[in-house]
Amino acid sequence: MNKLILIGNGFDLAHGLPTSYNDFINDFWNNFHLNYKDSSIKKLVYIKEGYEDLLNFSKIPKNFDDFWNNIVDYSKNFIYRIEEENLILRKDKFGYIIFEFKNEFFKRLNKKISFQKWVDIENEYYRSLKEIVKINYTHLSSDVNFNSKKSRVFKLNSEFDTIKKLLEDYLVNKVDNKYIFNSIDNREDWSKVFEILKPISLSMKESYLSEKLKNLSKEFSFYDDKYEISNYKKTFLDTENANLKYFKSLLVSFNYTQTTSHYKYFINREIGNQVCFENYIHGVLRLKSNKINFGFGDEIDKDYEEIENIGDNEYLKNFKSFQYLDNQKYNELLEYIDSEKFQVYILGHSCGLSDRVLLNTIFEHENCRSIKIYYYQKKDGIDNYTDIVQSVSRHFKDKALMRRKLVNKTLCSPLPQVVRFKKKET
Repeated sequence: MNKLILIGNGFDLAHGLPTSYNDFINDFWNNFHLNYKDSSIKKLVYIKEGYEDLLNFSKIPKNFDDFWNNIVDYSKNFIYRIEEENLILRKDKFGYIIFEFKNEFFKRLNKKISFQKWVDIENEYYRSLKEIVKINYTHLSSDVNFNSKKSRVFKLNSEFDTIKKLLEDYLVNKVDNKYIFNSIDNREDWSKVFEILKPISLSMKESYLSEKLKNLSKEFSFYDDKYEISNYKKTFLDTENANLKYFKSLLVSFNYTQTTSHYKYFINREIGNQVCFENYIHGVLRLKSNKINFGFGDEIDKDYEEIENIGDNEYLKNFKSFQYLDNQKYNELLEYIDSEKFQVYILGHSCGLSDRVLLNTIFEHENCRSIKIYYYQKKDGIDNYTDIVQSVSRHFKDKALMRRKLVNKTLCSPLPQVVRFKKKET
Protein backbone atom coordinates (compact mmCIF):
# COMPACT_ATOMS: atom_id res chain seq x y z
CA MET A 1 0.00 0.00 0.00
CA ASN A 2 1.46 3.35 -1.02
CA LYS A 3 1.65 6.17 1.49
CA LEU A 4 0.88 9.85 0.98
CA ILE A 5 2.32 11.93 3.83
CA LEU A 6 0.88 15.45 4.15
CA ILE A 7 3.33 17.69 6.00
CA GLY A 8 2.24 21.03 7.42
CA ASN A 9 3.72 23.74 9.59
CA GLY A 10 3.19 21.65 12.73
CA PHE A 11 5.93 19.36 11.42
CA ASP A 12 8.44 22.23 11.39
CA LEU A 13 7.25 23.29 14.84
CA ALA A 14 7.80 19.74 16.10
CA HIS A 15 11.45 20.29 15.16
CA GLY A 16 11.65 23.45 17.25
CA LEU A 17 11.77 25.75 14.21
CA PRO A 18 10.32 29.28 14.66
CA THR A 19 7.95 29.02 11.67
CA SER A 20 4.55 29.76 13.22
CA TYR A 21 2.54 32.89 12.43
CA ASN A 22 3.16 34.13 15.97
CA ASP A 23 6.92 33.62 15.54
CA PHE A 24 6.80 35.74 12.39
CA ILE A 25 4.60 38.57 13.63
CA ASN A 26 6.23 38.79 17.07
CA ASP A 27 9.68 38.96 15.46
CA PHE A 28 8.48 41.91 13.39
CA TRP A 29 7.51 43.97 16.48
CA ASN A 30 10.41 42.75 18.56
CA ASN A 31 12.83 44.16 15.96
CA PHE A 32 10.80 47.09 14.66
CA HIS A 33 12.92 49.66 16.53
CA LEU A 34 15.93 48.35 14.59
CA ASN A 35 14.30 48.01 11.17
CA TYR A 36 11.75 50.82 10.91
CA LYS A 37 13.88 52.77 8.41
CA ASP A 38 14.03 49.87 5.93
CA SER A 39 12.06 50.53 2.74
CA SER A 40 10.18 47.22 3.07
CA ILE A 41 9.08 48.08 6.62
CA LYS A 42 7.97 51.58 5.62
CA LYS A 43 5.42 49.99 3.28
CA LEU A 44 3.79 48.50 6.37
CA VAL A 45 4.20 50.98 9.22
CA TYR A 46 4.90 54.73 9.32
CA ILE A 47 6.86 56.70 11.95
CA LYS A 48 7.05 60.46 11.38
CA GLU A 49 10.60 61.71 11.12
CA GLY A 50 11.70 63.41 14.29
CA TYR A 51 9.56 61.21 16.56
CA GLU A 52 11.79 58.14 16.61
CA ASP A 53 12.26 58.56 20.36
CA LEU A 54 8.86 56.93 20.88
CA LEU A 55 10.71 53.68 20.03
CA ASN A 56 13.15 54.09 22.90
CA PHE A 57 11.36 51.44 24.90
CA SER A 58 12.35 50.67 28.45
CA LYS A 59 11.32 47.11 27.61
CA ILE A 60 11.57 45.58 24.12
CA PRO A 61 8.06 44.47 23.02
CA LYS A 62 7.43 40.75 22.65
CA ASN A 63 4.40 41.29 20.40
CA PHE A 64 2.13 43.97 18.93
CA ASP A 65 0.13 44.38 22.15
CA ASP A 66 3.35 45.24 23.99
CA PHE A 67 4.35 47.62 21.19
CA TRP A 68 1.00 49.46 21.19
CA ASN A 69 0.96 49.69 25.01
CA ASN A 70 4.39 51.31 24.83
CA ILE A 71 3.05 53.91 22.38
CA VAL A 72 0.04 54.58 24.61
CA ASP A 73 2.34 55.06 27.63
CA TYR A 74 4.61 57.33 25.58
CA SER A 75 1.69 59.53 24.50
CA LYS A 76 0.68 60.14 28.13
CA ASN A 77 3.75 62.35 28.57
CA PHE A 78 2.43 64.72 25.88
CA ILE A 79 -0.91 65.90 24.53
CA TYR A 80 -0.84 63.37 21.70
CA ARG A 81 -4.11 61.81 20.60
CA ILE A 82 -4.56 58.04 20.43
CA GLU A 83 -7.08 56.62 17.95
CA GLU A 84 -7.56 53.08 19.27
CA GLU A 85 -9.89 51.87 16.54
CA ASN A 86 -7.56 52.89 13.69
CA LEU A 87 -4.31 52.35 15.65
CA ILE A 88 -3.12 55.90 14.94
CA LEU A 89 -1.08 58.33 17.05
CA ARG A 90 -1.62 62.04 16.24
CA LYS A 91 0.06 65.23 17.40
CA ASP A 92 -3.34 66.39 18.68
CA LYS A 93 -7.02 66.06 17.74
CA PHE A 94 -6.58 67.51 14.26
CA GLY A 95 -2.80 67.36 14.04
CA TYR A 96 -0.44 65.39 11.84
CA ILE A 97 0.06 61.65 12.21
CA ILE A 98 3.05 60.40 14.19
CA PHE A 99 2.38 56.67 13.89
CA GLU A 100 0.07 54.65 11.64
CA PHE A 101 -0.17 51.51 9.51
CA LYS A 102 0.43 52.08 5.80
CA ASN A 103 -0.73 48.56 4.94
CA GLU A 104 -4.41 48.18 5.85
CA PHE A 105 -4.38 44.38 5.57
CA PHE A 106 -1.36 44.17 7.88
CA LYS A 107 -3.24 46.37 10.37
CA ARG A 108 -6.22 44.06 10.12
CA LEU A 109 -4.02 41.08 10.97
CA ASN A 110 -2.53 42.79 13.99
CA LYS A 111 -5.97 43.69 15.33
CA LYS A 112 -7.00 40.02 15.24
CA ILE A 113 -5.14 38.69 18.26
CA SER A 114 -6.87 35.31 17.88
CA PHE A 115 -4.81 34.36 14.82
CA GLN A 116 -2.56 31.37 15.50
CA LYS A 117 -1.95 29.67 12.15
CA TRP A 118 -0.97 30.62 8.63
CA VAL A 119 -4.34 29.36 7.43
CA ASP A 120 -5.90 32.13 9.56
CA ILE A 121 -4.09 34.71 7.40
CA GLU A 122 -5.18 33.06 4.17
CA ASN A 123 -8.76 32.90 5.45
CA GLU A 124 -8.61 36.59 6.42
CA TYR A 125 -7.47 37.49 2.91
CA TYR A 126 -10.48 35.65 1.48
CA ARG A 127 -12.84 37.36 3.94
CA SER A 128 -11.41 40.73 2.91
CA LEU A 129 -11.90 39.88 -0.75
CA LYS A 130 -15.51 38.81 -0.20
CA GLU A 131 -16.26 41.99 1.73
CA ILE A 132 -15.15 44.04 -1.26
CA VAL A 133 -17.25 41.95 -3.65
CA LYS A 134 -20.36 42.42 -1.52
CA ILE A 135 -20.07 46.20 -1.24
CA ASN A 136 -23.01 47.84 -2.99
CA TYR A 137 -22.50 51.44 -4.08
CA THR A 138 -26.16 52.12 -4.82
CA HIS A 139 -25.55 55.80 -5.56
CA LEU A 140 -22.93 55.09 -8.22
CA SER A 141 -23.24 53.92 -11.81
CA SER A 142 -22.36 50.31 -12.57
CA ASP A 143 -19.09 51.32 -14.29
CA VAL A 144 -17.97 53.50 -11.37
CA ASN A 145 -19.03 50.78 -8.93
CA PHE A 146 -16.97 48.19 -10.82
CA ASN A 147 -13.87 50.42 -10.98
CA SER A 148 -14.15 51.37 -7.32
CA LYS A 149 -14.25 47.73 -6.27
CA LYS A 150 -11.39 46.84 -8.59
CA SER A 151 -9.19 49.54 -7.10
CA ARG A 152 -9.90 48.09 -3.63
CA VAL A 153 -9.05 44.57 -4.78
CA PHE A 154 -5.86 45.81 -6.43
CA LYS A 155 -4.87 47.50 -3.16
CA LEU A 156 -5.67 44.35 -1.15
CA ASN A 157 -3.58 42.20 -3.50
CA SER A 158 -0.69 44.66 -3.41
CA GLU A 159 -0.73 44.70 0.40
CA PHE A 160 -0.98 40.90 0.52
CA ASP A 161 2.04 40.63 -1.82
CA THR A 162 4.03 42.87 0.56
CA ILE A 163 3.25 40.54 3.46
CA LYS A 164 4.17 37.47 1.41
CA LYS A 165 7.55 39.04 0.63
CA LEU A 166 8.02 39.87 4.30
CA LEU A 167 7.19 36.26 5.23
CA GLU A 168 9.67 34.83 2.74
CA ASP A 169 12.42 37.19 3.97
CA TYR A 170 11.69 36.13 7.56
CA LEU A 171 11.88 32.40 6.77
CA VAL A 172 15.11 32.87 4.80
CA ASN A 173 16.85 34.98 7.44
CA LYS A 174 15.49 33.47 10.66
CA VAL A 175 15.13 29.81 9.65
CA ASP A 176 16.83 28.83 6.40
CA ASN A 177 20.05 30.73 7.17
CA LYS A 178 20.08 29.76 10.85
CA TYR A 179 19.84 25.95 10.86
CA ILE A 180 21.83 23.05 9.43
CA PHE A 181 19.11 20.84 7.99
CA ASN A 182 21.30 17.86 7.14
CA SER A 183 22.44 17.35 10.72
CA ILE A 184 20.58 16.58 13.91
CA ASP A 185 21.47 16.29 17.57
CA ASN A 186 20.24 12.73 18.00
CA ARG A 187 19.99 10.27 15.10
CA GLU A 188 17.74 7.92 17.05
CA ASP A 189 15.17 10.69 17.42
CA TRP A 190 15.06 11.11 13.66
CA SER A 191 14.24 7.44 13.14
CA LYS A 192 11.37 7.67 15.65
CA VAL A 193 9.54 10.19 13.50
CA PHE A 194 9.38 7.99 10.43
CA GLU A 195 9.08 4.66 12.17
CA ILE A 196 5.51 4.93 10.85
CA LEU A 197 6.70 4.29 7.29
CA LYS A 198 8.14 0.86 7.99
CA PRO A 199 6.10 -2.02 6.56
CA ILE A 200 4.00 -3.78 9.19
CA SER A 201 5.06 -7.25 10.25
CA LEU A 202 2.65 -10.16 10.10
CA SER A 203 2.57 -10.34 13.88
CA MET A 204 0.98 -6.88 13.91
CA LYS A 205 -1.42 -7.56 11.05
CA GLU A 206 -4.60 -7.63 13.13
CA SER A 207 -3.88 -4.17 14.54
CA TYR A 208 -2.75 -2.92 11.16
CA LEU A 209 -5.85 -4.07 9.33
CA SER A 210 -8.15 -2.59 11.92
CA GLU A 211 -7.10 0.79 10.56
CA LYS A 212 -8.41 -0.14 7.15
CA LEU A 213 -11.76 -0.96 5.64
CA LYS A 214 -12.53 -4.59 6.52
CA ASN A 215 -13.46 -5.60 2.99
CA LEU A 216 -10.00 -4.51 1.81
CA SER A 217 -7.95 -6.67 4.18
CA LYS A 218 -6.48 -8.88 1.44
CA GLU A 219 -5.53 -5.83 -0.58
CA PHE A 220 -3.74 -4.23 2.37
CA SER A 221 -1.91 -7.35 3.49
CA PHE A 222 -0.42 -8.21 0.10
CA TYR A 223 2.70 -6.08 0.37
CA ASP A 224 3.30 -6.99 4.01
CA ASP A 225 3.24 -10.70 3.20
CA LYS A 226 5.78 -10.07 0.45
CA TYR A 227 7.88 -7.98 2.83
CA GLU A 228 8.02 -10.81 5.38
CA ILE A 229 9.13 -13.27 2.71
CA SER A 230 11.83 -10.97 1.44
CA ASN A 231 13.01 -10.24 4.95
CA TYR A 232 13.31 -13.95 5.60
CA LYS A 233 15.33 -14.43 2.42
CA LYS A 234 17.47 -11.38 3.33
CA THR A 235 17.44 -10.18 -0.25
CA PHE A 236 15.17 -8.57 -2.80
CA LEU A 237 17.07 -10.15 -5.68
CA ASP A 238 15.86 -13.72 -5.24
CA THR A 239 14.32 -15.14 -8.39
CA GLU A 240 11.41 -16.28 -6.24
CA ASN A 241 10.78 -12.62 -5.34
CA ALA A 242 11.58 -11.07 -8.69
CA ASN A 243 8.08 -9.61 -8.92
CA LEU A 244 8.19 -8.08 -5.47
CA LYS A 245 6.52 -4.69 -5.55
CA TYR A 246 8.03 -1.86 -3.54
CA PHE A 247 6.09 0.60 -1.46
CA LYS A 248 6.05 4.12 -2.77
CA SER A 249 5.87 6.98 -0.30
CA LEU A 250 5.32 10.60 -1.29
CA LEU A 251 6.12 13.40 1.14
CA VAL A 252 3.87 16.31 0.20
CA SER A 253 5.19 19.38 1.99
CA PHE A 254 2.96 22.43 2.41
CA ASN A 255 5.94 24.21 4.01
CA TYR A 256 8.64 26.29 2.35
CA THR A 257 11.60 25.12 4.46
CA GLN A 258 14.14 22.37 3.81
CA THR A 259 12.94 20.02 6.56
CA THR A 260 11.27 17.45 4.33
CA SER A 261 14.12 16.85 1.89
CA HIS A 262 16.41 15.29 4.44
CA TYR A 263 13.73 12.88 5.58
CA LYS A 264 13.42 11.66 2.02
CA TYR A 265 17.10 10.74 1.97
CA PHE A 266 16.82 9.13 5.40
CA ILE A 267 13.81 7.00 4.41
CA ASN A 268 15.39 5.79 1.17
CA ARG A 269 18.59 4.89 3.00
CA GLU A 270 17.26 3.45 6.24
CA ILE A 271 13.83 1.93 5.57
CA GLY A 272 13.77 -1.13 3.34
CA ASN A 273 11.31 -2.20 0.65
CA GLN A 274 10.37 1.39 -0.04
CA VAL A 275 11.04 4.26 -2.44
CA CYS A 276 10.34 7.75 -1.18
CA PHE A 277 9.72 10.89 -3.23
CA GLU A 278 8.97 14.48 -2.23
CA ASN A 279 6.74 17.22 -3.54
CA TYR A 280 6.95 20.82 -2.33
CA ILE A 281 3.42 21.59 -3.45
CA HIS A 282 3.51 25.17 -2.10
CA GLY A 283 6.97 26.10 -3.25
CA VAL A 284 10.48 26.48 -1.87
CA LEU A 285 12.28 29.52 -0.52
CA ARG A 286 14.45 31.33 -3.08
CA LEU A 287 13.51 28.96 -5.91
CA LYS A 288 12.15 30.79 -8.95
CA SER A 289 10.99 27.59 -10.64
CA ASN A 290 8.80 26.78 -7.62
CA LYS A 291 7.87 30.08 -5.97
CA ILE A 292 6.00 30.06 -2.67
CA ASN A 293 2.26 29.66 -3.10
CA PHE A 294 0.47 31.56 -0.34
CA GLY A 295 -3.16 32.43 -0.88
CA PHE A 296 -6.56 30.74 -0.81
CA GLY A 297 -7.81 27.50 -2.33
CA ASP A 298 -11.48 26.98 -1.54
CA GLU A 299 -13.31 27.02 -4.84
CA ILE A 300 -16.06 24.92 -3.28
CA ASP A 301 -17.13 27.91 -1.17
CA LYS A 302 -20.57 29.22 -2.17
CA ASP A 303 -19.20 32.75 -2.73
CA TYR A 304 -16.46 31.68 -5.14
CA GLU A 305 -18.78 31.48 -8.14
CA GLU A 306 -19.86 35.07 -7.58
CA ILE A 307 -16.20 36.16 -7.54
CA GLU A 308 -15.40 34.17 -10.67
CA ASN A 309 -18.41 35.58 -12.53
CA ILE A 310 -17.22 39.16 -12.02
CA GLY A 311 -15.01 38.50 -15.02
CA ASP A 312 -11.91 40.31 -13.75
CA ASN A 313 -8.73 38.31 -13.19
CA GLU A 314 -7.49 40.62 -10.43
CA TYR A 315 -10.07 38.99 -8.13
CA LEU A 316 -8.54 35.54 -8.79
CA LYS A 317 -4.90 36.54 -8.42
CA ASN A 318 -4.26 34.83 -5.08
CA PHE A 319 -6.21 31.62 -5.57
CA LYS A 320 -3.85 28.68 -5.23
CA SER A 321 -5.34 26.66 -8.08
CA PHE A 322 -4.02 29.12 -10.65
CA GLN A 323 -0.60 29.31 -8.99
CA TYR A 324 -0.35 25.50 -9.13
CA LEU A 325 -0.18 25.82 -12.91
CA ASP A 326 3.19 27.60 -12.72
CA ASN A 327 4.97 24.22 -12.53
CA GLN A 328 4.45 20.43 -12.56
CA LYS A 329 4.06 19.84 -8.81
CA TYR A 330 0.27 19.63 -8.78
CA ASN A 331 0.18 17.31 -11.81
CA GLU A 332 2.85 15.11 -10.25
CA LEU A 333 0.67 14.77 -7.14
CA LEU A 334 -2.36 13.84 -9.27
CA GLU A 335 -0.32 11.24 -11.15
CA TYR A 336 0.75 9.70 -7.85
CA ILE A 337 -2.75 9.38 -6.39
CA ASP A 338 -4.13 8.14 -9.72
CA SER A 339 -1.48 5.43 -10.01
CA GLU A 340 -2.32 3.15 -7.09
CA LYS A 341 -4.22 2.82 -3.81
CA PHE A 342 -2.74 4.77 -0.92
CA GLN A 343 -3.12 5.63 2.75
CA VAL A 344 -2.90 9.27 3.88
CA TYR A 345 -0.78 10.26 6.88
CA ILE A 346 -1.28 13.76 8.29
CA LEU A 347 1.77 15.19 10.05
CA GLY A 348 1.42 18.71 11.38
CA HIS A 349 -1.13 19.89 8.80
CA SER A 350 -4.15 21.76 10.18
CA CYS A 351 -6.25 20.85 7.10
CA GLY A 352 -7.74 24.34 6.99
CA LEU A 353 -10.12 25.64 4.33
CA SER A 354 -7.41 27.49 2.44
CA ASP A 355 -6.34 24.11 0.97
CA ARG A 356 -9.88 22.76 0.55
CA VAL A 357 -9.90 21.92 -3.16
CA LEU A 358 -6.55 20.12 -3.03
CA LEU A 359 -7.42 18.15 0.11
CA ASN A 360 -10.86 17.24 -1.20
CA THR A 361 -9.21 15.87 -4.34
CA ILE A 362 -6.97 13.66 -2.19
CA PHE A 363 -9.41 12.57 0.52
CA GLU A 364 -12.35 11.67 -1.73
CA HIS A 365 -10.18 10.03 -4.38
CA GLU A 366 -11.22 6.45 -5.06
CA ASN A 367 -7.65 5.27 -4.39
CA CYS A 368 -7.54 6.86 -0.92
CA ARG A 369 -8.20 3.97 1.48
CA SER A 370 -7.72 5.59 4.90
CA ILE A 371 -6.60 8.77 6.63
CA LYS A 372 -4.40 8.53 9.70
CA ILE A 373 -3.66 11.53 11.90
CA TYR A 374 -0.50 12.14 13.90
CA TYR A 375 -1.71 14.80 16.29
CA TYR A 376 -0.03 17.33 18.58
CA GLN A 377 -0.14 16.50 22.27
CA LYS A 378 0.76 19.01 24.98
CA LYS A 379 2.68 18.11 28.11
CA ASP A 380 -0.55 18.12 30.12
CA GLY A 381 -1.99 15.45 27.81
CA ILE A 382 -4.39 17.72 25.89
CA ASP A 383 -4.23 17.10 22.13
CA ASN A 384 -5.73 18.38 18.87
CA TYR A 385 -6.86 15.05 17.33
CA THR A 386 -10.54 16.04 17.35
CA ASP A 387 -9.75 19.50 15.93
CA ILE A 388 -7.97 17.92 12.96
CA VAL A 389 -10.76 15.38 12.42
CA GLN A 390 -13.31 18.21 12.33
CA SER A 391 -11.13 20.13 9.85
CA VAL A 392 -10.74 17.02 7.67
CA SER A 393 -14.52 16.57 7.63
CA ARG A 394 -14.94 19.97 5.95
CA HIS A 395 -13.10 18.65 2.91
CA PHE A 396 -15.59 15.83 2.35
CA LYS A 397 -18.81 16.25 0.43
CA ASP A 398 -19.67 12.65 1.30
CA LYS A 399 -19.70 12.52 5.13
CA ALA A 400 -20.36 8.78 5.24
CA LEU A 401 -17.23 8.21 3.18
CA MET A 402 -15.30 10.47 5.57
CA ARG A 403 -16.31 8.35 8.57
CA ARG A 404 -15.26 5.17 6.78
CA LYS A 405 -11.83 6.51 5.85
CA LEU A 406 -10.72 8.21 9.09
CA VAL A 407 -8.61 6.07 11.41
CA ASN A 408 -9.91 6.28 14.99
CA LYS A 409 -7.81 7.83 17.72
CA THR A 410 -6.92 4.55 19.46
CA LEU A 411 -4.89 3.60 16.38
CA CYS A 412 -3.28 7.02 15.96
CA SER A 413 -0.50 8.57 18.03
CA PRO A 414 1.12 11.93 18.80
CA LEU A 415 3.63 13.37 16.37
CA PRO A 416 7.10 13.07 17.99
CA GLN A 417 8.47 16.44 19.12
CA VAL A 418 12.04 15.28 19.73
CA VAL A 419 14.14 16.12 16.65
CA ARG A 420 16.24 19.29 16.70
CA PHE A 421 18.44 20.63 13.92
CA LYS A 422 21.75 22.16 14.85
CA LYS A 423 22.07 25.93 14.59
CA LYS A 424 24.78 27.50 12.44
CA GLU A 425 27.59 29.20 14.29
CA THR A 426 27.36 32.98 14.18
